[in-house]
Amino acid sequence: MKLYVPHIGHFEGLEELLAGSDNIYAVYMAGSPEYVGTGRTNLSAPKLEEIAQQTEYAHSKGVKMEIVMNSSCMGGQHLTPEGYRAIDWYFDKLNSIGIDSITVADPYLVEMLAKDYDMDVVVSVLSFVDTPQKAEFYEQLGATTIVVDPAVNRHFDKLEAIRDTISCKLKLLVNEACLYQCPFRYAHFNFFSHANGPGPKPNVLDDYYYYKCLSLRIKDPQQIIKSPWIRPEDLKEYKHITDTFKIGGRTHFVNWILNNVEAYANERYDGNLMDLLDSIKDLKDTFYIPNKELDGAIEQWKKCDKVCHKCGYCKRLAEKVIYTYSGSGEEIRKIPLGSIGDRT
Repeated sequence: MKLYVPHIGHFEGLEELLAGSDNIYAVYMAGSPEYVGTGRTNLSAPKLEEIAQQTEYAHSKGVKMEIVMNSSCMGGQHLTPEGYRAIDWYFDKLNSIGIDSITVADPYLVEMLAKDYDMDVVVSVLSFVDTPQKAEFYEQLGATTIVVDPAVNRHFDKLEAIRDTISCKLKLLVNEACLYQCPFRYAHFNFFSHANGPGPKPNVLDDYYYYKCLSLRIKDPQQIIKSPWIRPEDLKEYKHITDTFKIGGRTHFVNWILNNVEAYANERYDGNLMDLLDSIKDLKDTFYIPNKELDGAIEQWKKCDKVCHKCGYCKRLAEKVIYTYSGSGEEIRKIPLGSIGDRT
């Protein structure tokens, strides 16, 4: 099994990360937002000399280095002569450093990388590859690996069809925990891409999409269960599709990342599932979900047709396994969600 693990981007963090586990196949981090942004928040933007130092160190430990430049919108700048020259120059520098792979979302950059560089070309989750047809198009553009849209993580028929259609590698993102069929997904990633890109950067007061996303889960906690995360115990159900899994979480501390690495490498976790989930970390102290109580749920999801109003399985499961907290100080208690009535 190959685990791709998030890295915040500074050398001390990389040292701590690689000293903490022998189960890391590759690390990934953002590049410079001056050339191509990313669809996620970045806590660090390493310069080329820092990337070179960290790549050399990772390689000395037998770990591959991946740079993520997966902006879902660049405002057309990459198609201008000036934009193309800047990106081409940056890719050339990364190639000479010895970067193993580059993750991009734009089809133009997929083809550009495949034609002109030695680095593996990884198609981002922000390309939203969720059908065999999309996967085939990206493979024809030169993709080495495709990170499948997590929205189909529990659609085994689609995953298997994608696997059977293409010959390039597949990677699955295991712990993103975005809303299933999220209505904000495209707009949110476009916002991040501009906020974390070359500019001009938007002067916004708040991240509407993130806080709306959290509020929907607080109002309707079954949405946490419906999110297409993959439990460590359920990786075995995906190994006929791929042996490569990506842990999300570039904005987390190293100890949080290493906790995920240990859980997914060992394919088991005995704590709160919320500890492992990336995009809803601010709800970790709101809900408690004993991961072991989800044993066997994958069998329902494997055969589910995702018509929720007819099924109701995730709603019933949420009432059974999600706990919330009551009280304060030493009097905090975990209360089963089902015992306080229907909150939806």
